[in-house]
Amino acid sequence: MAKANPLHLGKKGIRALAIAESFKISCKSAVLAGVVMRRDLIIDGVGITKSTLRGNDSTQNIISMYERMQRNDVNCIIIGGAIISMYNIIDANQIHQSTGLPVIAITFRSSDGIANTIKKAFQDDWQAKLGQYYNLGERQQIKLKTGKSLYIRHWGLSLPNSIIMLNHFTHQGSIPEPVRIARLIARAYVNSS
Repeated sequence: MAKANPLHLGKKGIRALAIAESFKISCKSAVLAGVVMRRDLIIDGVGITKSTLRGNDSTQNIISMYERMQRNDVNCIIIGGAIISMYNIIDANQIHQSTGLPVIAITFRSSDGIANTIKKAFQDDWQAKLGQYYNLGERQQIKLKTGKSLYIRHWGLSLPNSIIMLNHFTHQGSIPEPVRIARLIARAYVNSS
């Protein structure tokens, strides 16, 4: 595993690894794209992995992708959602512990939660999936420098530092630029296959 750099929020060369997904319902897995981007919005790394729809492999696959990239200059991981690939729930704390990097999971809309949906979707083994969901903790609404709001969960850094990190990478709207690019790459990969 690459040794993580300490997080220096004022550093101009600070880098984030952003991860986003895309999938087709007709497929068994989603494509997860990872983009390493510097604070000045220069992309200097890309990785691809997959996660099984309705599965439990997203966490380990993200960790493996990070390890394959062999990047010791990444300072933070930003994930476009902690519940991906039709309830493949990411254990962001495990990613934080395994990589030594702070992790921020972002979403864009408020909701009353998905506990009832999980019970309906996983009739035979909903308890385990519901436990994974509750382990994520509550989301917190934040306001970015763009005036837009996000809902976040964070591990390995404080809420104020999470906001600073997201503001470094969000220059318009509410989607941090590396997450937007990762989503575009994942979508292109899915559409090409």
